[in-house]
Formats: sequence, C-alpha cells, structure tokens
Amino acid sequence: MIDLLARIEAENPRLRAYVDEPDRSSRVRRALDELARRWPDPANRPPLYGLPVAVKDVFHVAGLPTRAGSRLPAELITGRPGPLITSLLDAGAVVLGKTVTAEFAYLAPGETLNPHRLEHTPGGSSSGSAAAVGAGLAPIALGTQTVGSVIRPAAYCGVLGFKPTFARIGTDGVIANAPTFDTVGFLAADPEVLHRVAAATVPGWQPDGPTGLPTLAVPRGAYLAQAEPAALTAFERQLACLREAGYRIRDVDLFADIEQVNERNFMINGYELAGSHEAWFDDHSELYDPRTAAAIRYGRTVDRRDYEAALRDRTAFADTVVDALAGSDAYVAPAATGPAPHGLDTTGSPLMNLPWTQARLPVLGVPAGRTEDGLPLGLQFAAAPGRDEALLGWADGLCAALSGRS
Repeated sequence: MIDLLARIEAENPRLRAYVDEPDRSSRVRRALDELARRWPDPANRPPLYGLPVAVKDVFHVAGLPTRAGSRLPAELITGRPGPLITSLLDAGAVVLGKTVTAEFAYLAPGETLNPHRLEHTPGGSSSGSAAAVGAGLAPIALGTQTVGSVIRPAAYCGVLGFKPTFARIGTDGVIANAPTFDTVGFLAADPEVLHRVAAATVPGWQPDGPTGLPTLAVPRGAYLAQAEPAALTAFERQLACLREAGYRIRDVDLFADIEQVNERNFMINGYELAGSHEAWFDDHSELYDPRTAAAIRYGRTVDRRDYEAALRDRTAFADTVVDALAGSDAYVAPAATGPAPHGLDTTGSPLMNLPWTQARLPVLGVPAGRTEDGLPLGLQFAAAPGRDEALLGWADGLCAALSGRS
C-alpha cells in the first residue's frame, strides 16, 4: 500500500486520474491503522482486508467531498454513503481516493489522460477509475454506467470492466444521472480481484460451480455497422481466437431498429437527467458545462407522455433482447466503436454499449489486444439478467483465450 501511495503521488500530477486530496497518504495510513485495531487477528480478518479501492467521484464517501466533476457548490451535492461503499468498508477495503469523472457522469470530460497514450481520451464517464487501474494506481475502482461509462473506458484503458444486472447493487449514495439506466460497476486489473469484490459486495452473490465454455451470440447487422471498419476487422480476429479456444459462436439477427433504440435512450436519459438536476439547475445553470446544460434543457422539452411511452418500449425491447439469446449464453461484441479517439474534448462513442444497458443486462468487458500503434481494444459479453455469477465466472477463460494463453 505504501508503494502504491508513492506511485499515486508521483504519477497523478501527470495522469490526473484522482481528484486532488491534501495529505492522502496520512488519511490512508490512518485507515490502515484502524483496520489493524479492528481486526488484530489475521485469521478473523474480512475478505477484502486492506484492499485499496479507487472510487468515482459520484459516490458519497464519509470524509471525502463529492463534486461529481462539477463547479456547483459542494454543499449542494453532499450525502450519505450507499450500500456499495458500506459493503466495501465492512469487508475491510480501504478507499484510496476519489477518481475524476465527466461532469455529473454525462458527456463533458474531466481532466484525466489515457495512460497508454496521453493525447487520447481515457473514455468516460468513469475516466479516472479506468485510468487509475490502467496505470497501476489501483487494483480496482468503482464506476457507474448509464450508457457505456464502465465498459467503454475499461476498453480504452486496457482493463476489465463489470456492470452487474440493473439494480443488483443499490444506487443510494450515488449522484443520479438517469435512474432507469444508472448501474454501479467495477473496473479491475484482473479477474481475481473482480471475483473477490463481487463476492463481498453484490447482494446474494453465489458463485457458479465449474461449467463448460459458454456459447456466444454475435448480433450481426446495423448494430455492428456502427463500429469503425478497423474495429470490425479486429473483432473478426478476436472471434477467431475464441473459436480456436473452443468457444461456440453463432450469429443472431438483432437490432435492425438500432437507430430507434438509440433515440429512445437519448430521450429517456435527457428527461431523467433534467429531473435529477431540477433542484439545482435554475439557480446554477451558468456553472454547468454547456453540453450538460444543453442535455438538461432538452430533457425539459420532452413530453411526459412520450417519456412514459419510451419506458414501455424499453421494457418490450429488453424482453426481445433476452428472447433472442435463447440457445446462447451471452452476446459478444466490440466494447467500443474503436480504440480511444485522439483528443481530450470527447469521451468517445457509447453506441456499442447502449443496447445492453437499455436492456439492463449484466456486461463483462475484457481486454482484447491492441491496435498496430499500441492502443488497447476490448470485447464485451452481455448475459441474461441475473446471470452475473456465470458471466464473471467466464472471465478467466475469456481473458486467457483473448491473450493467447488458452
């Protein structure tokens, strides 16, 4: 832990993954001392004893301010920690600090750089969390996903991402974006730490026993056509690696109406974002990034009847996505439309993540090689709701197959 704190002190001024914190080292050392006093007997220590965890700055944590990447007065957005933070601390984890987020977990980027190429975006909105793990400044970090904010930055920064089934972990104690979609998740350096943290924090977690290789479904057509040509070429190579490792892969017809799916997501997100900021926006609109402000203003124009119709359509859509998975265990698709884009004025496109989040599926993001110029690529695997344990149980094998270790 001491070495990790030293690396953060040395690297964070350049990478800007963590929110600045005066005397971080002293706070963390006090937390470690308190752990030792609370559990002096190593035989009785909890499962995450001493595990350092980075926390996206939309989660409330006692003793650390929540700013959510915004310029709003801090006293407006204070709150009590929610169930995930409580579970982590009860299991013995130690909070390394808050990580930078896009403003209110939406589109306006924070200051974080991509650890693999500083002039490229780390993704978002969980940008600091992904970069911290990707740079070795945390073994695991908390993120949130409303469209693609865990899986996409995980892919851009070359780490694992895991978004549980919607509402599997409560979002109390998290600044809301769009409650219909908001899901807490994890970004991690390896499957082992993901397994440990999920087992300790996800309610009712029951790891699956040994199973065979999952059958994977590829959603061909208009959805995949949203990815860049180079990403699609890489995707076919990645599928070949999986086939060589023994995975059965089948094509399915899905998302012929992807434009309507995307538009529905935009409407619901905008309407709910406006609601989430109703208490703040009129008095502080000048403090919002123009992109966030524009989304809130758009959301205020959405008729409630149209919003409610979109919610009904979302439910029917989710049923269709689950039904189309019959005969397969998980969907497989590129985790992003391509590698991390050059420039820091965008967090990249979430379109490859959008349908799985809209359907509220659990999703696992896995590193899947690099481009010729060294930027990370990722694959995502989406299972049926409630199959979180099975999905995470496949992580070791999928990582091995995609890294050539199978």
